[in-house]
Formats: sequence, C-alpha cells, structure tokens
Amino acid sequence: MGLLEQIAECVIRGKVNRDSNYPPDMKGQPGVYELTKQAIEEGIPARDILNKGLVAGMNVLTQRFRDCEIFLPDVMISEKAMKAGMDQVRPLLVAQGVKPLGTLIIGTVKGDMHDIGKNVVAMMVGGASFEIVDLGVDVPAEKFVTARKQNPGAVVGMSALLTTTMPGMKTVIEALKSAIGLDVVTIVGGAPLTQDFANEIGASGYAPDAGSAVIKIKEMLKIA
Repeated sequence: MGLLEQIAECVIRGKVNRDSNYPPDMKGQPGVYELTKQAIEEGIPARDILNKGLVAGMNVLTQRFRDCEIFLPDVMISEKAMKAGMDQVRPLLVAQGVKPLGTLIIGTVKGDMHDIGKNVVAMMVGGASFEIVDLGVDVPAEKFVTARKQNPGAVVGMSALLTTTMPGMKTVIEALKSAIGLDVVTIVGGAPLTQDFANEIGASGYAPDAGSAVIKIKEMLKIA
C-alpha cells in the first residue's frame, strides 16, 4: 500500500497518530499525523496529499456513513484524524494558491437550538475540501443573507429539527432570492424534513443525512 493510500486508510479507521490507542489493532503504528509529515518530507505535492490521501479517505467515510455502515462516533474520531493531516497540509495549499472546492454557509434556522446534525454536516462537507461558514443556531433570515453576500457563490445550508421551525427555511429562501437572486443554491435537512417539503419551499436540494449532503452539494455544483 502506497503512502497516500495509508493516509486514506488511517482517516477511514480514525488513526490520528502513533500515540493514539484507537483503533486497537493499529496501536503503536503511525497515524495520519506521521504519514502526512512523511509525505511532505518526501516531496509529494500537497494537492495530492489532500485529494489522494485525506479527501479520498473522507469520501469512503462519507459513503459508509450514508449507508449506515458506520455511525456518529466513528465519524468524530475520523474527523480528528483528518484534522491531524489538514493542519499540516493547509498552510502549503494556501501558499500554493490552492482553493477549496466551494463554500458552504450553514446554520440552524431561527427558533431552533439544535446543532448536532448541523455540526456533522459541516464536519463531513469540510472534510470533502469545502470551506465552511458556520452561523450557529437560531439564525434569522437576515444573517443568512448577509453571509451569502459576503461569500458569493456559496451554497446555503439550513437545518431544522422541529416541525414548528421548518417554515423558517422558506423564509430564508425567499429572503435570499429577494436580496440576491434566483441563482442562489440552497440545501435543507433535518429529521422532520422530506424531499416533498424541500420542493414545496423552493430549496435547490434536500439531504436526509450528512453523507448525502456531501454528495448532493457536489452534484448541485457539478463537481465530480
């Protein structure tokens, strides 16, 4: 297995570094931190370390999460492993002018204080090489509009866990279209939502879970 494939495998397995005890069968072995450092020292381009190592591993993780083969604790451990590599690669990418695939503005709509689902989506999409603008919870429509004006071309993601706050998504979409235009790409998600509801409020896309959100956003932006 090549070095980049090892990095991807460590992201998938959640092996952060040599000192981490998880997973048990990899105890004492190098993790994402050491392997990424080695790749940099060997002169492997930062873009390749990102795409063929870190993101490749995250893509597999996204698919497995969407298919319910792994669960939230697994994702959170792997996110730590991913970060161990990204912290080393990001300065190199910035220096080389490498840009993220896109930007996702995300927040839980006004009146709703739930953030676990939103946080998982932000983590998974960020791991897929997107820049994340997290607006937090209880976000009014005006804040979404302001963030979108500050980040031209960004996808706007909205979360809601309560049926009483779901209508707030339509309010945000209408505000975005009124202030910016009809070409704003939006995606919605949350336990009580359905594709029919997304269609009804005029959302560009709907994702039932974090793994689907990554795939849907790439699809809407026509990113392979």
